[in-house]
Amino acid sequence: MKIIGLTGGIASGKSTVARALRELGATIIDADEVAHSIMEPGKPAWEDIVKKFGSHILKPDQTIDREKLGAIVFNDPELLQELNQITHPRIAEQFKHMIRTLRNQQSDTILFMEVPLLYETHLERICDEVWVVWVDEETQIQRLMKRDNLLREDAIKRIDAQMSLDEKARRADLVIDNRFSVEETIASATRYYNEILNKS
Repeated sequence: MKIIGLTGGIASGKSTVARALRELGATIIDADEVAHSIMEPGKPAWEDIVKKFGSHILKPDQTIDREKLGAIVFNDPELLQELNQITHPRIAEQFKHMIRTLRNQQSDTILFMEVPLLYETHLERICDEVWVVWVDEETQIQRLMKRDNLLREDAIKRIDAQMSLDEKARRADLVIDNRFSVEETIASATRYYNEILNKS
């Protein structure tokens, strides 16, 4: 089984590439989906987050209001770090469990781990290679403002909370340039994926 880390920055286009790869037959593990699952009501991470941030971050159905939580942590680097200390080890553990299961069931699959904070959480260590979906900073800011209806200042805060895309691109085995059309980005991802298939 080949394990490829798929990362980038917020609003850089990771999800677009992941969807295209899934349609091509790749197996995708999405860190955001894993994060949602570990933060479900009653789970240990949920309990720790509510204990730390208070019940006012909960929706009426007791799920965590991610927008409220985001507004708190992206304005306070220390609180963001504390949230990450609650969630990151549990996400990593869940990833390792899913990989063990896949090795037993689909040992010939090409697995992409879609992880926004791949380098920050050192999950690149369990990957055979890393792909980074890259855009320049101004494009990233504009896309994030539009996507999440944020002010420029708030978009920059969220981008600055992560390792820069330029640094991620420097560390990557392969960079997908997503400054242009969706069709061009998908064509690049398809070409790189087919190259792996042809090698295996």
